[in-house]
Amino acid sequence: MKRNLLIYIGVFLLSLNFSVQAQDERENGVVEIDSSERFFYFVEGDTIPREFIDLEEVVLLNKLEFTSKEDRRRYLILRRKTRKVYPYAKLAAERLLSLQQRLDSIEDKRLRKKYTKRIQKYIEGEFSERLKKLTRTEGQILVKLIYRQTGRTAFDLVKELRTGWRAFWYNTTASMFDISLKKEYKPFEVKEDYLIEDILERSFQANLLERQKPAFDIDFLDLTDHWDKQ
Repeated sequence: MKRNLLIYIGVFLLSLNFSVQAQDERENGVVEIDSSERFFYFVEGDTIPREFIDLEEVVLLNKLEFTSKEDRRRYLILRRKTRKVYPYAKLAAERLLSLQQRLDSIEDKRLRKKYTKRIQKYIEGEFSERLKKLTRTEGQILVKLIYRQTGRTAFDLVKELRTGWRAFWYNTTASMFDISLKKEYKPFEVKEDYLIEDILERSFQANLLERQKPAFDIDFLDLTDHWDKQ
């Protein structure tokens, strides 16, 4: 039952689009070309390329310090689990956006339902084996990160796109394994969530994970300062 629950959450939220296509942006006669982190703008009527380098903001991270070997061990375990499930949460946000955009273009309710089921079946075949391998704690971290990336709980997403009864049933089943689909991500209130955010920021800067903006603002410097004062 535990495995079926995690598969459902993953299949439902990771669904929802067969491919992502990149497109060049051409607007008001301006063409942007990305070349090795340098961007050149060629403006109509101007034969001289105007060059600039777009530098991302870099957050300086403090050296990790632990009060005990046990704290260090717990952090490393949390890091391994977070890095494992974050890509699923990132993909969930991308697929959810894609699904909503496609469903908005389908007015017929029967066709909307048919489309959703078809995509879920496709994703199930692609992801079910990987989702089966998630542990209980990995499943709960995934639920938190889904909230981080979408701004909505897994429960609300299931309720919105399926039925309230199905969302209630899955949340009740999940609670048997100490997994709440209603769990939110609160790094300013929950120490574990702060540690997850720390792990993500370090992983982004080390190019171990691909950065995706959260659904709500998280100022990492303010967050770190907040916990340093605790």
